[in-house]
Amino acid sequence: MCCSEFPYIIRFTHISLLLPLRVGGTLLTEMCFSASVKGGVAEEVHSCSAKALDRKHPDMYERAVLRKPQQKSYGVSVDLWSIGVTFYHAATGSLPFTPYGGPRRNKPTMFKITTEKPTGAIAGVQRMDGGPIEWGYRLPHSCQLSQGLTAQLVPVLAGIVEADQDRCWGFEQFFKATTDILQRQPVHLFSLQQAMEHCIYIHHYSTVSVFFEEVAAQTGIAVQLQHLLYLGHDLPLEGNMKVVNLPPTTPARPLILLSYGPEANASLPFREPETPIIPSRFDVLADYNFSKVMVGVVHQYLRIIKLLHTHQELLLQGYYSYMMRLRRECEEAMHSIAMVTVRLQSCLNVEHRTHTLGHYDSENQGSADGRQKLHLVREHLPIYAGGIQEFQNRLDHLQIEQAKLAETLASDKSCQKMEMLLQKIMAIHQHYRKDRMTGKLAYNDEQIHKFEKLHLSAHIKRVKSLLKDDCVQRYKELLASTRTWSSVLLEMQTRLQDFCSFSTGLLADLEMSEQRQNTALDRILSTLQSTGTGPQPEIAPRDKDQMVNRMHHLKQDMEILVRELHHNNSIIESLGAGNPAESSLARPSTL
Repeated sequence: MCCSEFPYIIRFTHISLLLPLRVGGTLLTEMCFSASVKGGVAEEVHSCSAKALDRKHPDMYERAVLRKPQQKSYGVSVDLWSIGVTFYHAATGSLPFTPYGGPRRNKPTMFKITTEKPTGAIAGVQRMDGGPIEWGYRLPHSCQLSQGLTAQLVPVLAGIVEADQDRCWGFEQFFKATTDILQRQPVHLFSLQQAMEHCIYIHHYSTVSVFFEEVAAQTGIAVQLQHLLYLGHDLPLEGNMKVVNLPPTTPARPLILLSYGPEANASLPFREPETPIIPSRFDVLADYNFSKVMVGVVHQYLRIIKLLHTHQELLLQGYYSYMMRLRRECEEAMHSIAMVTVRLQSCLNVEHRTHTLGHYDSENQGSADGRQKLHLVREHLPIYAGGIQEFQNRLDHLQIEQAKLAETLASDKSCQKMEMLLQKIMAIHQHYRKDRMTGKLAYNDEQIHKFEKLHLSAHIKRVKSLLKDDCVQRYKELLASTRTWSSVLLEMQTRLQDFCSFSTGLLADLEMSEQRQNTALDRILSTLQSTGTGPQPEIAPRDKDQMVNRMHHLKQDMEILVRELHHNNSIIESLGAGNPAESSLARPSTL
């Protein structure tokens, strides 16, 4: 089984397998016969052996190890059991079934664990002599597989690590399940508010709706609250799109998941590696074994520090993109206010013309309430603009804070320091290896050995201090800052969304008001025209002159009104019908 998260597994060559681990933490390129690891190679690797005794099916274990006669035939469950134990061992670094004292020293308990395993359990450990067996139904915390791959692998392990042949999977079901895993496409995702990375394993032909449901299952964020960013920009997705159309992702360049709801900001789930106690007495062999273990431990420290550094980069990049997104929404909100201002001014101009000619229309006497609402909206527009400007000022402050933290992270040398300490500890380990091969040391060599032991102790203290006092402390400070940012940005996001809905409704109300005013204006003009063509009573010459002057002024006003309406419509069309941005400023009564 080859997989992106099992990069060092190349092939299985024999039923007795050895998982060799180089000094430094990398597996050899091939699983080989345990008998072939001899001499210098055996000294250079940490052997993680999964031999036949540890991987035998309970039926074979009973016959081959406990020497009990049987009249059973062995089916596919025997092979699948061994494969399942090997998979578990490769994924976690430990055997799934371990009695107290080890499987070789406590064989009866080992047989008991494998035969009494509950259905669905994939591990069983006895931690004290004669104590209870702790059953495991999921991979341990030490497993470095992603949650997405773990969710796919655990059902396979539960199906093949089964002593009962009736409940054990067959090869057809096993290969179908493993092929299904291998055909899935990994999509790397970083949940910004939760500060957690995820990897979604999904078929390329699945729809985006299925992808969102998988994201919700892993993150706990409801589908309607999810919003994705990629490379700092919104990633608009339709539910019927295929996953194959998603942009390529890597752990360093994932999709950024924003939540429109409050989310808990959890710290990075890691545990500080356990460090053995340095031997107090002078013992060449004990010192060599201790230094060999410490090389692996420091590799774990280095991995954790790199992981912390990557998470800090993703947090700072993600929140910068979030801030820039809200800045764009603020600009759209200001644009929306400008559109409302233009439309409002057009309504006020038409209302003024209608009011000037209103005494010709007996039905136009109820327009006072409409005029009051228009003036109320005009009074509130500067308040809305001021609120948006305040949002922009707060974003400026947050971006300055983010830039300072990003600059500090860019100058951080923790990874380089840990690598240097690792090189020094590896050099001491090589020196101790030579001492072990030499055997009895001369007096000077013995003093050098002791001096190197003091250096080793000092290096170990610096390794622990570098993680606790520098890296973890900085990471916690960044998490505290992001909690504040998340609260402020979420509130800003909510208010901008409210303002978007309000401005959209306000523009619609103004448009309807303008239509009503234009209808009233047409009615007034029609009344004036019919009055001018109908039978007229005798009018004094002075009144006739006044009537002519008024009609002349009316004509001029109408021409001005037509030009202004045409000009305003041109402005509105040029501004376009873009999405107005949002704000939660107090909304007045609409028209």
